[in-house]
Amino acid sequence: MIPDLEGAFRQFVPPRDAVLLELEQEARQEGIPIIGPVVGEFLHILARAMQAKQILELGTATGYSAIYLAGACEGLKGKLVTLEKDEGMARRARANFQKAGLGHCVEIRVGDALLEMTNMKGPFDLVFMDIDKEDYLPLLSHCHRLLKAEGLMVTDNVGFHAANDFNHAVFESPQWKSVNLLSFLPYHSPEKDGLCLALRT
Repeated sequence: MIPDLEGAFRQFVPPRDAVLLELEQEARQEGIPIIGPVVGEFLHILARAMQAKQILELGTATGYSAIYLAGACEGLKGKLVTLEKDEGMARRARANFQKAGLGHCVEIRVGDALLEMTNMKGPFDLVFMDIDKEDYLPLLSHCHRLLKAEGLMVTDNVGFHAANDFNHAVFESPQWKSVNLLSFLPYHSPEKDGLCLALRT
């Protein structure tokens, strides 16, 4: 193995543009948890590879992850719908989408994710979930309903204790084909965490 494996892998952190770097600085200063550039690029590549045109994100914050996802579907004339319960964060995210030149392909809905999803119609190609971990399990059935057949759900922070029931539910359900990845993720909050990828069956 490469000596100092984590240190070696830090050299492969993807480059970012000025908007993303500004959001990373704000996150450090204000203690805002973000996915960071490794998971961001991972999401972008996944969305591009599966040619996702309709993407649903649960948890917008300042719009960091949404910029990666919206950038992936923009070329397909696709759309990202992102849900955020905090109006102040939603306002900041809207401004950041405009800075990134992606305001035309992002729709922010402000409200409780469970209430919003109850009234939503799909299908979506990809769902990215990154909200309060206690909400993961209650939202699982809605993610399944809103995803197309063979659609992909990506869930962040599954290394958190509050996500454990969700992890078991996805792993044990015949409605999902899933894999949980224990990961080292530079600039992620936190850097050692887990990701769950689940295919809707």
